[in-house]
Amino acid sequence: MEIKERDLMGGLAKGLKVIEAFSLEKPRLSISDASAVTGLDRATARRCLLTLSAAGYAAYDGKFFSLTPRVLRLGTGCLATMPLPRIVQPFLDQLSESIDQSSSVSILDETEIVYVARAAQRRVMSISLMPGSRLPAYCTSMGRVLLAALPDNETRRLLEASPRTQRTERTITDISALMAEIVATRERGYASIDQEVELGLRSVAVPLLNSRGRTVAALNVGLAATAEGMETVISRYIPSLLSAREELKGMLP
Repeated sequence: MEIKERDLMGGLAKGLKVIEAFSLEKPRLSISDASAVTGLDRATARRCLLTLSAAGYAAYDGKFFSLTPRVLRLGTGCLATMPLPRIVQPFLDQLSESIDQSSSVSILDETEIVYVARAAQRRVMSISLMPGSRLPAYCTSMGRVLLAALPDNETRRLLEASPRTQRTERTITDISALMAEIVATRERGYASIDQEVELGLRSVAVPLLNSRGRTVAALNVGLAATAEGMETVISRYIPSLLSAREELKGMLP
């Protein structure tokens, strides 16, 4: 079906763009901030923000806007209708309990990963992760696994579109170095991250494949950094991740 320009609601598109401007790094936005992030003019950004506030999706303190829990309704309906979270959650619970570490499943949304299921044994990040949480793809183990499933030109496009913030002194931000790491991830079949997202956090991840062998999501284990080397972490947890992947392979759409 061909969608014609006259059938589109420009105001709705602009409002959604403003909602997407809020992030972990920018949870509070002024009108000027929203305008700069979205590329909308100040008057349009102002109307969008005030509309969100009037509808209960944003709070306004006279200068800054922040999203309210009501906005979660927009994502809850989507997650509830996706079969993936319902399928993987029991396996995540079993995996997390057996290895006594937190595990998660995510999908790729352009330059970010979106958590769709999680089983938490302990808190390993300074922020609480849950279904719907987002993190950058370039510096996360699940992100690199998902980027590795794409053609190189598409992977490069997404990396170039990413802010690539130096989150810690260990974070790889150079495009060539990231491409090399993602190619290595593709070849070995897993990704490992040692304190690139946040100091004190390590993770390893594998791709989740459907029955046709296509990568549909990523599965990881996140744990606190200790004195032991990453080789030990990899040898300890990758077999469990691969075992869970095999159990899920024939069940994923």
